Amino acid sequence: MQQKSDNGLDAGRPSRLAGLATRRRMLAAAGFVAVAAIGAYAAGVGRAHVNVPTAVVTRGEFVELVELRGDIRPVRSVVLGAPTQSGDLQIVKLVKNGTPVRAGDVVIEFDATGLLRQQTDRRAELKQAEAETERARAEARIDEEDSATNLMRARFDVNRARLDVVERDFVARIDIERAKLALVDAEQRLREAEKRQVAEAAAAAADLSRRVRRQDRVQQDLDRIDKALESLVVRAPSAGTVSLMPNNRWGGGPRGASQDFREGDRAWPGAAIVELPDLSSVHLTARLEESDRGRVAVNQTAMVHLDAVPERPYKSTVSKISLLARVDFASAWPPARDFDIELDMADADARLKPGMTATVRIAVGRHPAALLVPSQAVTLVNGQPTVYVLDGSSFDARPVVIAKRGREQMALQSGVEAGERIALGNPAAPAAGGRR
Repeated sequence: MQQKSDNGLDAGRPSRLAGLATRRRMLAAAGFVAVAAIGAYAAGVGRAHVNVPTAVVTRGEFVELVELRGDIRPVRSVVLGAPTQSGDLQIVKLVKNGTPVRAGDVVIEFDATGLLRQQTDRRAELKQAEAETERARAEARIDEEDSATNLMRARFDVNRARLDVVERDFVARIDIERAKLALVDAEQRLREAEKRQVAEAAAAAADLSRRVRRQDRVQQDLDRIDKALESLVVRAPSAGTVSLMPNNRWGGGPRGASQDFREGDRAWPGAAIVELPDLSSVHLTARLEESDRGRVAVNQTAMVHLDAVPERPYKSTVSKISLLARVDFASAWPPARDFDIELDMADADARLKPGMTATVRIAVGRHPAALLVPSQAVTLVNGQPTVYVLDGSSFDARPVVIAKRGREQMALQSGVEAGERIALGNPAAPAAGGRR
C-alpha cells in the first residue's frame, strides 16, 4: 500500500513543474511588453516635445485694442441723380461703375420720349396762342379806328348843330327850336360815342391781356419742358470716378442686398444714382458697438489694414463719433445698437479707393511693463487659465491670472516670469490627436 502511494505522488510531480515553468515564461513576456511600452511612451513624449511650438514670455507694453470693420469713403463727393421736377424716368444711358470721367462728360441720360411729345404739343399751342394774340391786336386797332371815326363824326354833328341854333332874322322861330333839339341829340350821341370808345378800348385791352396771359402760360410750360429736357442729360460737374448707388426700390438679391442702378431701370424723382467722390482726400467710416463706446474717444490712434492692400498698414485717428446710437435691425433680436465712427487717414496714398473694406484696430489703452504671452498659449484647464512652461524635457502646467486680453497677445498678472519658454497650446494635444 505504501509503495503504491509513493508511486502516485511521483507520477504527479512532473506536471506541477511544467505549470511553474509556463507561468515563469508568461511573467517574463509581460515584463518585456511593459518595458517596450515605457520605451515607446518615452520616445513619443520626446517626439511630442520636439514638435510643440513655443514662445518666450516677455515684459513690455501691452496695447489694448478695439477691432472694427469699416469702409473707405471720400471726405467730399458729388451725388448725381434724377431730376426732381419729373416723374419716374427710365435710364437709357449710364456710365459703368469705376469709369473715370472729366468735367462736362455725360454720366446719366434719361428717356425723353414723353417730354419731347409734350414739347411738340406746347410749341403748336404756343404758335396758336401767338396768332390769336396778333389777331386780337389787329382787331383792337380796327375797333379803335372805328371808334375814332364815329367820335369824329359825332363831334362834327355837334358843331354843325350849333351853327343852326344861331338866331337869324330870316329864320323862323320854330326852325330855331328844332335846331336846338338837334343840337341836344348830337351832344348826346357824342357823349355816347365817347363812352363807347372807352368801353370798347377797355374790352379790347382785356381780351388782348387774356390772350397774352394764355400765351405766357404756354411759353412758361414750354420753358419748363425745355429745362426738364436739359436735366435729362446729367453731366459731371467735376472730374472723378463713377461710383454707382444702390437701387433700393428693387433691392433684395439672394442675400437681401440691393443691386446698383443700371441701364433700363426706372428712377423716382430725386433718386441718387451716381456718386463722384473726390479722391484727393478719404476717410474711414465704421460702426462701433455699444459695449465698446465707453473705451473709444476722439483723437485715439488706430491702425488700418486694408483687404486690398494687405502688405501695408495705415495710420489713422478717430475724428468723430455719433452722439446717438443707431439701431441695427439687420442683426439678431434684440437688435444691436451701434455708433457711427469716422477716422482720418494720416498717410493716405493713391491706392486708397472709396468702397474698400478694412480692419481697424483702435488703441484704447496702454499698459507698460506687462507680462506678454501669445493668446494661443493660454488654455483653460478645469475652468482655470493655464500655460505650459518648459522645464527641461517636459512641460509643467501652471495656472495664471489674466490682466488684459487681446486678439494676439494677453497681459498676465501672475503665474509666469519673463524669459520662461511656454508652449503655444496644450503639448499633450498632439499625442492624442490621432485618436480624438
